[in-house]
Amino acid sequence: MDRHEMEKKLHKALDKERFRHTMGVMYTAASLAMAHGCDMDAALLAGLLHDCAKCIPNDKKLELCKKHHIEITDAEERSPFLLHAKLGAFWARKKYEVTDEQVLHAIAVHTTGAPGMGVLDKILYIADYIEPNRKKAPDLGTVRQMAFTDLDRTMLLILEGTLSYLEEGKGEIDLRTAETYEYFKQQVMQGKET
Repeated sequence: MDRHEMEKKLHKALDKERFRHTMGVMYTAASLAMAHGCDMDAALLAGLLHDCAKCIPNDKKLELCKKHHIEITDAEERSPFLLHAKLGAFWARKKYEVTDEQVLHAIAVHTTGAPGMGVLDKILYIADYIEPNRKKAPDLGTVRQMAFTDLDRTMLLILEGTLSYLEEGKGEIDLRTAETYEYFKQQVMQGKET
């Protein structure tokens, strides 16, 4: 299935705001890919499909993950909206015929992050945060600038903000997000030492 067909299919599957966000992420991911020497087509595809399972009701997300043997953490069980990333990777393969494992992995980890993320993983995670339709994230101007020069520091800054937001009682902290924060803190510290 080509990208144009996928866009048409997604336009029907997502609500208006989610589709607009998706297009913003797709183009932002492509821009970041150009800046960081990553495959632009892979970035476009990951950006386009990253939220392909987002508009599925939460109880249905849980049901589909169980049916298709997709691992569910305790935090995801309590906050099933988090499952749209893992389910989205499954959906991208099944419904949109994506076979590129890097694209599928980037989609799967774009919500919680993961230690050892590759360049495409980081690009998608960051693009989801900084795309032009986002307005309320803390330090957005700084994060947007930094994204084009240092992916690891950008990841750390976003993760710090995310954990801070969640610690204020605005949501549950997924263990994977905390592990990802610790991983990038270590990466940035090692980078300072060299």
